[in-house]
Order: sequence, then C-alpha cells, then structure tokens
Amino acid sequence: MSPTHYDVIVIGAGAVGENVADRVVQGGLSAVIVESELVGGECSYWACMPSKALLRSGIVLRAARAVGGAKEAITGDLDVAAIFARRDNFTSHYQDDGQAGWLDGAGIDLVRGHGRLSGEKTVTVTAADGTITKLIANHAVVISTGSAALLPAITGLADSAPWTSREATSATHAPKSLTIIGGGVVGAEMATAYASFGTEVTLLSRGPILAGQEPFAGELVTAALRELGATVHTAVSPVSVSRGDGFTTVLLEDGSSIISEELLIATGRTPRTDDLGLDTVGLTAGDWLSTDDTLRVTGHEWLYAVGDVNHRALLTHQGKYQARAAGDVIVARATATDVFVKPWGAHVATADHEAVPQVTFTDPEVASVGLTAAAAEKAGYDIRVIDYNLGSVAGSSLHADGYTGQARMVVDEKRRVVLGVTFVGPDVSEMLHAATIAVVAEVPLNRLWHAVPAYPTINEVWLRLLENYGRASA
Repeated sequence: MSPTHYDVIVIGAGAVGENVADRVVQGGLSAVIVESELVGGECSYWACMPSKALLRSGIVLRAARAVGGAKEAITGDLDVAAIFARRDNFTSHYQDDGQAGWLDGAGIDLVRGHGRLSGEKTVTVTAADGTITKLIANHAVVISTGSAALLPAITGLADSAPWTSREATSATHAPKSLTIIGGGVVGAEMATAYASFGTEVTLLSRGPILAGQEPFAGELVTAALRELGATVHTAVSPVSVSRGDGFTTVLLEDGSSIISEELLIATGRTPRTDDLGLDTVGLTAGDWLSTDDTLRVTGHEWLYAVGDVNHRALLTHQGKYQARAAGDVIVARATATDVFVKPWGAHVATADHEAVPQVTFTDPEVASVGLTAAAAEKAGYDIRVIDYNLGSVAGSSLHADGYTGQARMVVDEKRRVVLGVTFVGPDVSEMLHAATIAVVAEVPLNRLWHAVPAYPTINEVWLRLLENYGRASA
C-alpha cells in the first residue's frame, strides 16, 4: 500500500473542516478531507440548522399573535408534521451529495472512513468495508472532529436509551411528553421547540437556566418556557434513570420522580478524540486539544485543531473563524511568507478570548457578545453596567404588542469601551452584529454617540444605553 501525499490533511468534514480545506486550497496547497459520517457534519444535520428549523415556526406564529391586526387573522395552530418536513429539507434528508459535490468543485479530495493519526504527519483511514488508505501530509494535519453529547454518570442512564441533541433534532415526530436534563442552550432551545409542538415538557437543571449568560437572560427565558406550558425545575439533581413499558422514569434527590415518553440529556459536550490515534504522537486520547492562537496544537508544529475539539468556543461560527485563521497560517508557514500572530492579526483567533458572539434561539432570543458583568469582574476589569428595558424603546412597541425584553452594556471604565452586550427579546439576534463590531473594534463611547440608530427601530436601545451611561463621562 503506497501512501498518498497531500500538503494538508483535514480529519472531519464538518463546516469547520470544510473551511480549513477550502482556505488552504485557495492558498495554492493541496488538501484532502477525511470523514466517517456525513459531509457537512454536526451543524448541517444534527445541530444548528435542524434545531433552528424546528424552532422557527412556533416563534413566527407567536410573533404574529403578538401584533394586533395579524392575530385576528390566525385561525389555526402549528402543523407539526410540516415543521419536521421543513427540517428535512434543511438537512437535505440526511444525504450529503450536495456537500460532497461542493468539495469536488472546490478542488478538495474526500476520503470516506475513520481517520486516525498513525505517526507524525500520517493519517490512516479505515473505510466501512475495511479498506485501508494511508495519507501523508507535507505540511499539516488538522483535527476538526468536533464534540459529542456528554452523558453524565447517572445510575441507569446509559441503559435507558436517552435522546441527545442528535435524536432531538432528527426526531420524526413529537413525543407526548419529554423530560430534559440540562438548562443550557440545547436544553432551553429544545424545551422551547417541543413545548411549541404540544409536548408536555419538563426541564431539570442543577443551576439557573442559561447560567453562563447574564442572570436576567435565564429569568426571562424561564418565564417564557412556563408560559408555553413547560415545567421548569432548577436546583434539582437526578440520581437514577430507568426505562420500561415505553416510558422513562427520572428519580430526583428529593425522592420525587418524573415519567415521560422520552428523555433528552443536554448536560454538556465531550471531545471526539478518543479514537484518533493521539497516543501515537504523545497526546492523550479523549482529551480536548490545547492550541495557541494560530490553532496549532501545543508542542506539535505540524498539528492543528479547529472547532469544538479545541474547547476554545464551542460555536460553529467561531470554529469557522478559527478555520480561516488556521488555513491562512498553514499556507503562510508552508510558503515561508509573513505570519501575523499579534492580537487581531490575520493568522490568529483573538476573538475567541473576550469577543465571542452567541445567540440562543429561545423565545425570547438571547443575543450576547463579549463578557458578562460577572466575567468582566472576574477578569479584573473596572466596570460599569448599564441596563435598559428593551420594551421601552419605540421600535419595540411597534415590533410587538407588549414587547418584553432587556438590554445590558458592560463598560470598561478605564478605556471607556464596551466589553460586553446582552439583548433578550424577540428578534434581537439581528441586532447582535453591531454590538460585536463595537466590542471587537473597541469603539470608544464618545465615538458611539455618533453612530445614530434609525428611528423607530429596536436598535434605538443603543442611544438609551449611552444616555444612561452619561455623555459627560463618555
């Protein structure tokens, strides 16, 4: 078996791996991508796209019911079967012909099978039929295998056929009842979706809902879930799970139990690195891969890790951002051209540290970027926090009758720049990029006064936040 040589080998053909490969090919290098499942990865088939497709119809219907003149025209409820059919269109009915075709058109070779490192710059691929292909990289190997749902150590859980995010987003029908363990993004979003479908949803969380966000975000989402009919319990911990007669029983610490048709576990993620041959290059199987800001794995000049697998920011858009930086720096190093590794340079993922945007597509949405007030204080910043009722903005009252929402701006008092922004409310995701620019560009507050928000839009909240901060101090 003669090995095949490429300049760059990418293990994992999700959105992140695709972007790395595309970037290096555009830079004049050859690339092959190795994939054991569907080309397009988690985001295309089991995460970002299907989950948002499941959420969107209910959000649109409730939005119409919140506007006088529109709500009177609504005579029906959600067609849940049509929602699942729409989801299937977004996932290409779980066929990857289109994405594989895109690779071919981009000049990227594809090898299907399970790829493992088998030494420095060497990847051995085992196909489904047992065929072995050996690949050797001239310059770099990139690991982009993502993460998988973490199953906590709860007695009986593994034997109870629980759903993870994959089963929740690829389900073919809505169960009559669903228990969700975990109050993070996946738990809150899927509780919103399935409660919209008429499923009896019970959400269990050890801490507050959306604990990593500003406290008011979780409070508003919790209230909305309850209004949708979901039962939300916080400060609770399951001790065992059992399944029988088509139902799952979750026993809680206080001795009470919850019985449902299905159980979704949404308690975190674990890296897909347990069967990658990491031990052949001195790394530990099952670990997250630590990298520098150029996404190069610590201690290995030829090895890169992008996306969830490096645990920097477990978000598709951040992984694609990392992919652009990694692809460009691999090309620069391979061609002995200038490498720019200072913060905010062309070859680094600086934004991963304190400028990450994120949207939780609950109803209301939570859109945030940068540091929360708690995170900023922990990082040692001297901060001032400005809060404003988003429902008091003229554009909000036009957007929906009884619009409910909240905005927060976290300011670094020393430099007079914005460290973080959080919006909670209907459709606030479309406001996030302006906040992201303000945080990334470190726009001084006295300059932000000249960024005039159009009237009457919800974006007028920027003026209200600045007014409450005070022009004199800006």
